[in-house]
Amino acid sequence: MQAVSQQTILIIEDDATLLRGLKDNFESQGFAVCTAGDGKLGLAAALAGPCDLVLLDIMLPQLNGYDVCRLIRSQGLEMPIIMLTAKGQEEDIVRGLTLGADDYVTKPFSIRELLARSRAFLRRRQSATPEVISFGACALDFAAHKLFKSGVEVPLTAKEFRLLAYFLQRPGRALTRGDILNAVWGRSVIVTGRSVDRCVTTLRAKIEPDPRRPSHIQTIRDIGYRFHPGESDA
Repeated sequence: MQAVSQQTILIIEDDATLLRGLKDNFESQGFAVCTAGDGKLGLAAALAGPCDLVLLDIMLPQLNGYDVCRLIRSQGLEMPIIMLTAKGQEEDIVRGLTLGADDYVTKPFSIRELLARSRAFLRRRQSATPEVISFGACALDFAAHKLFKSGVEVPLTAKEFRLLAYFLQRPGRALTRGDILNAVWGRSVIVTGRSVDRCVTTLRAKIEPDPRRPSHIQTIRDIGYRFHPGESDA
């Protein structure tokens, strides 16, 4: 567990009771924990670093979570940011993700789920992207631009390949349709979120064990999608 104990979590939360509970739970799992009770102190701590992951409340005094997230990313810092929010409205979540947050949890949340998500982001950040990524019965070969399912090549269109590659390089992240459009289609192309949905549908038909009940490309209602690699069958 030595590698885990060296990882530092920064928690920026103004609710003292919740902050203490999060701190105690993460420390009990071997993490080093830094805390801040308002946005200005949290931003200073993030910029002073180093920290491996940030848990960031949205409604903060001094400086709100949106601005903290934006300013962290403006400095080129790429540690995962998970937003903690009591808000469930689509526009609030999309705004946070657009500013550079990797995921979100809505209060009240399960501490076990938050710990699991945090560990997953930390594991993925430590490992470089390999030339081949396997998930379920599939494997995507980045160098050859080929998808294999149970050892058999599955033809992909250029858009499907770019979409799958984008998902695989961001496992577990909540991705808005706008993010996906910009990354896969490009900012200069005039398309809508429906283009993403159609491409997801055709991709699911090629990679999912049961496209009607997808286990890899999961829909986040009104927001976009999250990719779950799951265990590889290989």
